[in-house]
Amino acid sequence: MYAIIESGNHQFKVQPQTVIQVDRLGLEAGAPYETDHVLLVEDDAQQATVGTPYVSGVKVKGTVLEHLRGRKVIIFKQKRRKNYRRKKGHRQELTRVRIDSIETA
Repeated sequence: MYAIIESGNHQFKVQPQTVIQVDRLGLEAGAPYETDHVLLVEDDAQQATVGTPYVSGVKVKGTVLEHLRGRKVIIFKQKRRKNYRRKKGHRQELTRVRIDSIETA
C-alpha cells in the first residue's frame, strides 16, 4: 500500500516506514504527524483511488524524527562589464518525518 501526499507544495510517495523530508513543521521532535492531504492511494489489491483534489477518508500518520537544515544553495548575480557581483547562500529548514501508517475509512 502506498499513497501520494502533499506537504508544503511538494508531493511525496509514501509507504509505511518511509522517511521523508518536508518543509519545517511547527511540531516538536517525537510528536505525532497526521495529514489528510492525500492525492492518491493504492491498496494491496492494486486498486488506485485518485482524489479531486484530495481522497476523502484517508489519513497518513507518522512521527517527527528531527529538524534539520538542507544543503546550501548558492545564488550568484552578475552584470557583465559593470563590476556588479552578488553572492548569497540559502539553506532550507526541513523536518524529517517517518510514516507509520496509511489509514483508510
